[in-house]
Amino acid sequence: MAEEVVFHGVRQLSLIRLVNGFSNARKQLREDREQLKKLDPSFEKAYQFLFHAGYRSLRLYRHAHAFYNAGFKFFAYFIYQLNRIIYSVDIHPACEIEAGVVIDHGTGIVIGSTACVGRGTIIYHGVTLGTRHIVGGKRHPTVGKNVVLGAGAKILGPITIGDFAKIGANSVVLEDVPENSTVIGIPGRVVKKDEKVESGIHGSFSNDIESDFVYSEYSKCSD
Repeated sequence: MAEEVVFHGVRQLSLIRLVNGFSNARKQLREDREQLKKLDPSFEKAYQFLFHAGYRSLRLYRHAHAFYNAGFKFFAYFIYQLNRIIYSVDIHPACEIEAGVVIDHGTGIVIGSTACVGRGTIIYHGVTLGTRHIVGGKRHPTVGKNVVLGAGAKILGPITIGDFAKIGANSVVLEDVPENSTVIGIPGRVVKKDEKVESGIHGSFSNDIESDFVYSEYSKCSD
């Protein structure tokens, strides 16, 4: 009798957590939509939410995350697998993604189970928030607020990417990145620090930085 009471009590608590999780997911998705409209110039009509792979994959993650936190892990992993099949996006249901994040294109994104992503961040296709070693505990990156993660960027290990940082396309980042800085290259290196954000929330990559990077890579090949 006592075991049945405990079982029903745990089940009821899990259902309450699930309802709260879905309520929170709805609020987060509302902010996700607002950020998408603000930060994606190609977004013109409300019906585009139905066809935007990045937003749809983020939506599936938020539902999977609600199931996961409530203890319904089978359903969490089922939705997680659907996300991988339909959108080629691999976002573990245990990771933490704050509201107001934009996933552009989506295809090829991988976000590990202990990763954290801050509000206002833009994640382009092919980005990996992965681990360097197979260990327990915290092993994936923590990304701050209003960060730009360029296409194909790989951020590996339990490192921190500061607020308003910009990671260049195809960069491989293995160390902490300061706030308001720009990182490019393999391995990633800081080429600009304490950058003042003037054009929009995230600013833009400098043409000087791009030219310097191309020249430095050409010099390496010439040597």
